Amino acid sequence: MPVILLTGGAGYIATHTAICLLEAGFEVLALDNFSNSQPQALERVGQICGRQVPLVKADIRDEAALERVFSEHQISAVVHFAGLKAVGESTEQPLAYYDNNVAGTVTLCRVMARHGVKQLVFSSSATVYGDARQMPIREDAPRSATNPYGQSKLMLEYILADLQASDPAWRIAVLRYFNPVGAHPSGLIGENPNGVPNNLMPFISQVAVGKRAQLAVFGDDYATADGTGVRDYIHVMDLASGHLKALQYLQQQPGLVAVNLGTGRGYSVLEMIKAFSDINQVAVPYQIVARRPGDIAECYADPSLALELFGWKAERGLEDMVRDAWRWQQQNPDGYCS
Repeated sequence: MPVILLTGGAGYIATHTAICLLEAGFEVLALDNFSNSQPQALERVGQICGRQVPLVKADIRDEAALERVFSEHQISAVVHFAGLKAVGESTEQPLAYYDNNVAGTVTLCRVMARHGVKQLVFSSSATVYGDARQMPIREDAPRSATNPYGQSKLMLEYILADLQASDPAWRIAVLRYFNPVGAHPSGLIGENPNGVPNNLMPFISQVAVGKRAQLAVFGDDYATADGTGVRDYIHVMDLASGHLKALQYLQQQPGLVAVNLGTGRGYSVLEMIKAFSDINQVAVPYQIVARRPGDIAECYADPSLALELFGWKAERGLEDMVRDAWRWQQQNPDGYCS
């Protein structure tokens, strides 16, 4: 039976997507180098779905390893999650981001082409819009980037467009994520960053559970209602279902499409802290600190194209996001090592 390859398959978004794919009847194969993930996450997916996800430990930059994977499995499409994704870290280690994200994806596409696998769902990011002038952001907004992470995603969007133009047999969905948060409602899988979290929700959760003393809020002098950054937070299960819808779309439609996956609503950092604290009845101490390099004031989506093309829209609200995030953190205070 044809298999969907998930690169970075043990990661946060990939594991939730694996559940959606399995529940829809797809066969899934995960590939991961575990630079920022744990194999236990896929074992938990197996618990939720009642069958284990086969796993290959490999790096997308290892062309020989990818050759073996494509030779040994009947892969029909790739959902490509493997990538470094911390904005701050990317400003400190730009070469690592260009090597892993850009060179790794080029290697992956080269191997896919050799094996005639030309169906790709690509994890892009709202960072490709840079410091957008108009909200909400539509897919035809000007693209730029304010940090090396965003630059790597933007480069790959151009590379994939060139690839598809050179060979119309390629079917590519570029998914521009906004800010995924939350966890599977079982509490068995969730966001489990190595070291200090780079994203807001796991940091809030770790403070709430007592792992960290307080949250650092990066800047309160942005041109927003309360001075803190505004983002479009989307429940990870909604994001995961967007990948399923994108894959089903590609099975029917040739070409390349770029689509926002967001809710269309922005929340500030202080609003997120208050919602988490109020809904979960838990204290979240925080301190305002200096702005972080590469951050912007606000960013939220116009998600109407995803509804038009995929029949997809976000179904879960802020209450679901913070409740599910807290359930995961409480049940797994030390992540998958709990």
